[in-house]
Amino acid sequence: NEEESLGELYDKITAVMRAMSATYEIIFIDDGSIDGSAGVIESLHEKDNRVKLIQFLHNYGKSAALAAGFKLAAGRYVITMDADLQDDPEEIPKLLEKLQQGYDLVSGWKKVRHDPISKRWASKVYNYFTSLFSGIRLHDFNCGLKIYRREVVRTLRVYGEMHRYLPVIAFRNGFRVTELPVRHHA
Repeated sequence: NEEESLGELYDKITAVMRAMSATYEIIFIDDGSIDGSAGVIESLHEKDNRVKLIQFLHNYGKSAALAAGFKLAAGRYVITMDADLQDDPEEIPKLLEKLQQGYDLVSGWKKVRHDPISKRWASKVYNYFTSLFSGIRLHDFNCGLKIYRREVVRTLRVYGEMHRYLPVIAFRNGFRVTELPVRHHA
């Protein structure tokens, strides 16, 4: 249900990718929206064939959406972000630069979060214990803004609530994982 933000998100992504002179595709995953999201995405596809739509009839959750996107993605790098405009496409060049320093997955870190305090505290507790038990130290495992090398997404089996642990899974699969502070919008 992101009908109102999809056009702006598309514009921001395409502006960044054009500035980078990058070849790209944009895969929107409509996870059972009940608004006009699919229609907006279809209109975007009509004007730009780099836009692709995966449409679920019901809400299957973020893990199912990511698994479907990973399967369809054809690029050397895969960037994930939520469609609510809290993730900023202008962070893409920084994420790519960090990845090219020898990493396989760079996870965004919403160092300054614009969420309610209850959500921030729950996140701090989750991140602390996930770091403690996983052996990988990250501040923000659950940030939706990430960049992966294609080889990483091909090894990930994402189901249930596993999307929360993708950096851990990648790390345990032998990939180099790090994080980078990124802007987070309200």
